[in-house]
Amino acid sequence: MLKVIIADDEERVCRLVQVLADWEALGMEVAGTASNGLEALELVKKIRPDILITDIRMPGCYGLELIQHAKEELPQLEIVIISGYAHFEYAQSAIKHGVGDYLLKPIQKQELMATLKKLGDRCRARQGAEREAGQLREYSQEDLFRLRNRLILDLAERRLEAPTAELLAREYHFSVKPGLLQIMLLKLDYDPEQFSAASVGVIWEKARKIFEERLRPVCEGIVFYFRDAWGCAVLNFLPEQREALRSRMREGLNQLVAQRSLFGPMECSLGLSTPVTRTQELPESFWEASDAVCERLVEGNSRLLEGRPSASGLSEENLLERYGRSVELVMDTLGIPQAEQAVRQLEEGAMAVPDVRGRELLELVRSAGKLFALRVGGEDARRESEGFERRCLQCSRAQDLFLCLDRFQRHVLERTIQRRENESQRPIRVAKQYIQRHYSENITLEDVCAATGFSVSYFSALFKKETGEGFAKYLTRVRMERAKELLQETNLPVSEICTQVGYGDLKHFNQTFKKVTSLSPGQYRKLYG
Repeated sequence: MLKVIIADDEERVCRLVQVLADWEALGMEVAGTASNGLEALELVKKIRPDILITDIRMPGCYGLELIQHAKEELPQLEIVIISGYAHFEYAQSAIKHGVGDYLLKPIQKQELMATLKKLGDRCRARQGAEREAGQLREYSQEDLFRLRNRLILDLAERRLEAPTAELLAREYHFSVKPGLLQIMLLKLDYDPEQFSAASVGVIWEKARKIFEERLRPVCEGIVFYFRDAWGCAVLNFLPEQREALRSRMREGLNQLVAQRSLFGPMECSLGLSTPVTRTQELPESFWEASDAVCERLVEGNSRLLEGRPSASGLSEENLLERYGRSVELVMDTLGIPQAEQAVRQLEEGAMAVPDVRGRELLELVRSAGKLFALRVGGEDARRESEGFERRCLQCSRAQDLFLCLDRFQRHVLERTIQRRENESQRPIRVAKQYIQRHYSENITLEDVCAATGFSVSYFSALFKKETGEGFAKYLTRVRMERAKELLQETNLPVSEICTQVGYGDLKHFNQTFKKVTSLSPGQYRKLYG
């Protein structure tokens, strides 16, 4: 039985998780519960569970700190965080630190069961692999090949933290000799619909032959592994062979590029980590090579890309936050043009940042896709977002990334619109679309009713029931959100902003803005502009 710990400062949430899941069917048991982060960490040390379900914000050992300490204690621990919409960006940070999944409040039984089943399967697969490795005594050539492949897989899936030379020899039969270590990552970009698994296999066999013939003569040890759209090599060589090795890598890449016409529409790039002397640095070297190969998005394909370039100022631009505000409007109207505009603004903002990095663009677009799926498409889109992320990894240029996001948004919206077409919210959606188009005008409830074809009394009651607020309050909210954007992102005078958001009286606009935000327009601009 897999052991599970549940941590939440609200006892009712702990009880809810315990009641919702069919633990016996999952092959799991709740081994303990905790009401704060410190208690949770103590239980992790004592019980050594397989899965930890924890609230993202708790007293004591807080958020990322709990995740970090728990992972240090149990590197294989699977973690699920419980989050609300307001904490989504925080949840994204947690995912980067090793969290396996997240659950949104209120917790739904179907989602909880699906998440636990996925993590349970992952735990059992890992345990099976560990038992299999422990049972190996006599190594055939095939056994050695499998073990060394697992070295690269464990690096790629962050299962190795600081491997020693002894561990590499014992667990993976890779004997490291004195000298340098380097990761080489070969990335293929192609349309999966145009390439079968067999054709990709042929390409990798050709790539293996090209690079092995060139690199083995100047390496003390080498491990190759190829899977799907990427191939990796761990290289062990003497310092005096560094330049010769680099030259041979470039020759191999050039030969593979020259043969592209034989394979079909495909791009290839090579990423290299900085050579290191300690085996403990290999995990970081793998991700450095991964970051290097991401630079093809801005530097171009068919290149040898080395090291991890320093970060640009992209993170300071708050582009994801602005995109999120645009998505809020798309949620109301399900408008494809608004979604397209949100992508254009995201792309223009990102590409305007000096020296923006490929890995930054990839992370930005992947995060935007997750955000869109979560807020607009619901559970169906959230499941489909995994396919979107795989397609992002197959993009070879920055513009392809944003095109991929645009297509994903359109797909999510079309599915959502189709699902909601016959729902009672359709007249409300039409009304919201009308308001979004005409909020800058002196529109009235009667105008909106004329656009939707309902009587004023019926529509007013329906709008309040479906949205939780009256027409006037909703219109004010739309206008104030637009006013905040203009105050943050432009230098327009307050009087001009007042007119653009549909107010004819500056005094009335100022009073309404302060009532909504507790700040005058001028104060808001000073704080957030």
